Amino acid sequence: MLPESFLQELKERSDIEQMVSSYVHLKRSGRRLVGLCPFHSEKSPSFTVFPDSQSFYCFGCGAGGDVITFLMKAENLEYLEAVKLLAQRAGMTLPEDAADDRMAKLKTRILEINRESARFFYHQLTTPEGREGLDYLVGRGLSVKTIRRFGLGYAPNSWDTLGNYLRGKGYRQEELIAAAVVGRGRSSGTYDLFRHRVMFPIIDLRGNVIAFGGRALTDQGPKYLNSSDTPVFKKSRNLFAMNIAKNTKEKSLILAEGYMDVIAIHQGGFDNCVATLGTALTAEQARIMSQYAQEVIVAYDSDAAGQKAAARAINIFGELGTKVRVLKVQDAKDPDEYIKKFGPERFKRLLEGASNAIEHSINRIREKYDLTTADGRVSFLKEFAQYIPQVQNPIERDVYISKIADELSVSKEALTAQVQNNIKRQANSRRRSERRDLRVYSEVQPGHKPNPERSQNIHYALAEDKLIALLCKHPDYYPFIQARIRPEQFVTSQNREIFSLLMERLGEGKSIELIHLSGELSGDQLSWLTWLITSNEGLLTQKEQAQEYIDTILSHGTVKTPEQAAQLSPEQWQEYMNALKAKKN
Repeated sequence: MLPESFLQELKERSDIEQMVSSYVHLKRSGRRLVGLCPFHSEKSPSFTVFPDSQSFYCFGCGAGGDVITFLMKAENLEYLEAVKLLAQRAGMTLPEDAADDRMAKLKTRILEINRESARFFYHQLTTPEGREGLDYLVGRGLSVKTIRRFGLGYAPNSWDTLGNYLRGKGYRQEELIAAAVVGRGRSSGTYDLFRHRVMFPIIDLRGNVIAFGGRALTDQGPKYLNSSDTPVFKKSRNLFAMNIAKNTKEKSLILAEGYMDVIAIHQGGFDNCVATLGTALTAEQARIMSQYAQEVIVAYDSDAAGQKAAARAINIFGELGTKVRVLKVQDAKDPDEYIKKFGPERFKRLLEGASNAIEHSINRIREKYDLTTADGRVSFLKEFAQYIPQVQNPIERDVYISKIADELSVSKEALTAQVQNNIKRQANSRRRSERRDLRVYSEVQPGHKPNPERSQNIHYALAEDKLIALLCKHPDYYPFIQARIRPEQFVTSQNREIFSLLMERLGEGKSIELIHLSGELSGDQLSWLTWLITSNEGLLTQKEQAQEYIDTILSHGTVKTPEQAAQLSPEQWQEYMNALKAKKN
């Protein structure tokens, strides 16, 4: 348990606005700040920071909490890890008695295992057995300097060489399995997961080796094998070479498809290139790139799969408001091959001439049809008229309508009319969708799972909500509330657990500010409490209101179900009815 005084000082030194601003572009809206949520994809800002309460809440996905919670979600950290990182940024030292955390210790061990494994793989290139791996890398045009810079290596063609090496360093079998460098065999033994492969260490923004990618040197097994997710690694949240690209002086980042493309581009003199890790681009990866660049150049392979992936990337970056251009690699299958054939200088000109996202999308549509025929032109224009309403800027939209009308010798007025019809049709479709969403919103709070217990007792649950919000705003009401209601008298278990913790802490003279609760409430509970506080900002906070909420909650015990009422004697029935009348009066 962290000392209250430590958490209070940490709060005073860790402004949530400053912290969140390093991840999210915030705009002031009255006393709040709003931006696009870093935890889910959205086009309209619903992520809100409340400087007064040092809290955040997303009205889209329901994520909420304090500065510690934000850092936990943003960096995929455990509670104590987030506190430690926050303390380091604030120039504070974590109390020694708080450092005993199993998950934090396991993560530390896994990072050590990964570092030792990376050294092992790199060293193997200098051995006779590793010569095949070194020959492969040199054969792909990589210099010794590049191999060293990226820490490339070789995994021996053996079932247990790495495992035995790491056990000799004092690491336990369960730790090696958790690090995903060995797998559990059918018996009690283990086997090396990476065998006879060229190895690519994956390094995070803080310089830790968090995972590996391996390229097979034979046709056996998958061509590329990537580490599975571990306590220190999530494929969807990391990018290859981002640890280098984050320091680039360029204003753009290049997004390539694979390890070798990235390394070749870096060797060519472009230090701003990254790649995803064996998966399609995710919104989380796009958000990370958007934090470090004003523009992204998508440099995927020229084949159909690469172009399909590029179209998906355009949509993801578009939702984030990040400017995108798309590289068209001609006379080569990928950037690696292009640089080998034509050199870095020509690749630089290729980057400079990369088309913007709109031009790329129009060209992709154009490639589907034979524009020398009337039927092909009509089909192209129909699909173009479906696509161009997605361009939000009316000036840009008008420019491209004029350009296409000119190219195909059609009336701009006719094409504009078709586009306007599609804009109206798509707007109507969005409004219908929004009405459906509104109905759902009225039944379930945004971002929170349906709660049957709550919906069946909504009258009492709302009173509980307001009482909790009032208590958070006025902890000095504790004696008044404590004398009138107990946690076990709450109707809904969700609110009961939160109220119980608040009352327990207040009874012990402890703070109930969010930063003091993030270590004791689950992520869902903290999000819910943040929702209760933010959604009841204008709440009347007199003791009279507290008494009303308490009376409503306690009335739950006096209301009988139809089945219970049917079993009452005439005398009991009359007494029950008199009690209800008295309560109404």
